[in-house]
Amino acid sequence: MHIGQGGHSAGPKLPRKRSRARQRTNPFDFRVREGPVKYGAATAPAQPAPSSNVFYYNPAAGIKLIKGDCLEIMAQAPAECVDMVFADPPYFLSNNGITCHAGRMVSVNKGKWDASKGALADHEFIKKWLKECHRVLKPDGTIWVSGTLHVIYSVGYAMQELGYKILNDIVWEKPNPPPNLACRYFTHSTEIILWARKSDKARHYYNYALMKEINGGKQMKNVWRFNSPDTEEKRYGKHPTQKPVKLLERIILASTREGDLVLDPFVGSGTTAVAAVRHGRRSVGIDLEESYLAVAAKRIEDEIARKNSSSSAGGEKWNAPKPLASSGS
Repeated sequence: MHIGQGGHSAGPKLPRKRSRARQRTNPFDFRVREGPVKYGAATAPAQPAPSSNVFYYNPAAGIKLIKGDCLEIMAQAPAECVDMVFADPPYFLSNNGITCHAGRMVSVNKGKWDASKGALADHEFIKKWLKECHRVLKPDGTIWVSGTLHVIYSVGYAMQELGYKILNDIVWEKPNPPPNLACRYFTHSTEIILWARKSDKARHYYNYALMKEINGGKQMKNVWRFNSPDTEEKRYGKHPTQKPVKLLERIILASTREGDLVLDPFVGSGTTAVAAVRHGRRSVGIDLEESYLAVAAKRIEDEIARKNSSSSAGGEKWNAPKPLASSGS
């Protein structure tokens, strides 16, 4: 015990009063329900959305979808609050070209969000959102970023500029890619996913034993073979760059623990959130397009219902809430 002047005990220091500004609840706070996620147990009804930008929020499952610009939303989030980030950013492929889909020639244009503004402007955008991800990532957290040759080299360079330590380049091989209509170069059949930790000296989590078990007792290699999303995964609608749930399941299982918080700044149709629900992780997803968030919310509700039906825990089962429409749209 510390003894102050005059021989009297100084006593425990009282916590300082926070200013009113710091006491206010941040409507974009990523900190959702703490602790392990439980399914099949009796829970309170879904809480009302703390902000008009929150499109969907299930506090019992620890899942939140936010409509808006990821740069603006992440800037308002607490530092070092996220255990893992998965980002599937714009690939900047909407250049009025053509591709083959279901045997038909179709445009590659996906929307204004995927249009390139030039190499330098595109790289600056990539660096900005990676910088915000770096700020909200916990010291021992990791980030996964997917991309094709059009964007992944810019991502890798920006990561190095910001101090990330790249751990692996995962090659996602697609067994049945669309054919190359130009017949002037090799068929594009892969995407690259860069896995990095926050810094060179950081200690990151990797479930080596589970990955080895999944791979039949052998060390898992960095080439992963998965089909594109099937019809069931697109039952409520599809996203032009939608990833298969199995891919996100492996990523989440490899680099997070139960109850960890996963951020997806370009959540699209919600594959990251679905995989998070399936394996007891919490998740925050951000997207500009309300139509994609609506698809994501339905998929999340389906996965929660599936978890409830398969849960062996007793008690009253709860229903996922309906998506909370943004009043600002």
